[in-house]
Amino acid sequence: MSNTKTITSALISVFNKEGLEPIVKQLNQLGVTIYSTGGTQKFINDLGIDVVPVEEITSYPSILGGRVKTLHPKVFGGILNRHDNAKDVAELKAYNIPQIDAVIVDLYPFEKTVASGASEQEIIEKIDIGGISLIRAAAKNFADVICVSSVEDYTEFLELITNNNGNISEEERKHFAAKAFNVSSHYDSAIFNYFNKNHEIAALKISEINAKVLRYGENPHQKGFFFGNFDDLFTKLHGKELSYNNLLDVDAAVNLMNEFKNDPPTFAILKHNNACGLSQRETLHQAYIDALAGDPVSAFGGVLICNTEIDKSTATEIHNLFCEVVIAPSFSDEALEILKGKKNRILLILHNINFPKTTVRSCLNGTLVQDRDSKTDAVEELTQTTNKTPNTNELEDLIFASKICKHTKSNTIVLAKNKQLCASGTGQTSRVDALNQAIHKAQSFNFDLKGAVMASDAFFPFPDCVEIAGNIGVGSVIQPGGSIKDQLSIDYCNAHNIAMVFTGTRHFKH
Repeated sequence: MSNTKTITSALISVFNKEGLEPIVKQLNQLGVTIYSTGGTQKFINDLGIDVVPVEEITSYPSILGGRVKTLHPKVFGGILNRHDNAKDVAELKAYNIPQIDAVIVDLYPFEKTVASGASEQEIIEKIDIGGISLIRAAAKNFADVICVSSVEDYTEFLELITNNNGNISEEERKHFAAKAFNVSSHYDSAIFNYFNKNHEIAALKISEINAKVLRYGENPHQKGFFFGNFDDLFTKLHGKELSYNNLLDVDAAVNLMNEFKNDPPTFAILKHNNACGLSQRETLHQAYIDALAGDPVSAFGGVLICNTEIDKSTATEIHNLFCEVVIAPSFSDEALEILKGKKNRILLILHNINFPKTTVRSCLNGTLVQDRDSKTDAVEELTQTTNKTPNTNELEDLIFASKICKHTKSNTIVLAKNKQLCASGTGQTSRVDALNQAIHKAQSFNFDLKGAVMASDAFFPFPDCVEIAGNIGVGSVIQPGGSIKDQLSIDYCNAHNIAMVFTGTRHFKH
């Protein structure tokens, strides 16, 4: 270790005092002079430990309702002075400024206050000014000062001063400085995003301090990380650690099932971010059986999700399938016992989710940001374009297929019948290829497509798709419309007694 410094004085001003007591006691045992303010000062006094009020340094009381406590040259001079700089040392002596070797701060909980639904005035008052300034000053001067910037670091700091009798190496001080700037940058990003929630300023500030190192990325030769609080969304009940690819599939599954969250029992099976099976039935057991029938081959190693509690009979069926993840709002005790029979199978309880309003992805040497596609097609918004009108069952199937289509990689065509996914063509370079893929897949699993419906994520520039679909028995079509050649498809449908409706909304997914 190099350039070791001994802590002889510390300034402590924290919001969260949990875990602070042993630190204060250890500093006191080491003979460290402790300076403090307000509630923290009272906390230390109540421990029976001597503490010097900051007011004794500054000759100013806490003013403006506590908004100004530590913002004073005698405080920041004590933190920012360079111990090996003769001029700095002389100025400290001239102005009677005490040297400060350690700064311990825990900021006002701005993000928690916003999340609580507090009033704007309450939120504004939780923007920490003095604390963030102390953090930046102490971290900048890591050559001489150690900065503890969060309650999350109390334990590490306590171990450090206990094991080393208050002697801190430069490497350790720099390590804590990095943590401090992580805290300060995250805090400022949260404040900016609050003020810019309507995106009046075209700027992107993303900060996640919760990080998980994954086994690897998309492939074993790639490093992978997840930044976010997974536990806010799920309770993990069983199984191995989720991989990078698991997380992508879970994201796709949750977004898809969100379309059906208020519907009758619905079950979906996904593979590589696309649904390979999805069904809606009177019971979850039957919904699973019919979802699996959509593609029992692709279901192997898939991610399963439903919109209601998994019961014993459904779990018994699921247990026969090798699958990576099972997600549900809840599991019965009997179902949980069955599904835990495979030690690596990941079981997740899905909490209520408020999805972010924007989506973000890397692109070239920058980032693409867009509004989330929160539009769900509805019967009352459809435009009837053909002579034949879909009946009630067909309309329900059309909306069912449209929901799946929205969450399938483009170009895509979805074929569905009686609220069951028959097949989809996914990620094809042409819409005709997507349709032919869907037909081949449906027929290979013995689906009768007569009376099925077809959904497309974008318009048909030519009538070829409705012609191919009509030839295999599709009776109703849902698509956005908007092509300058829409009439060609409409004319073909009218000539062959096919119903077609327009949504007016394209759902590309790349």
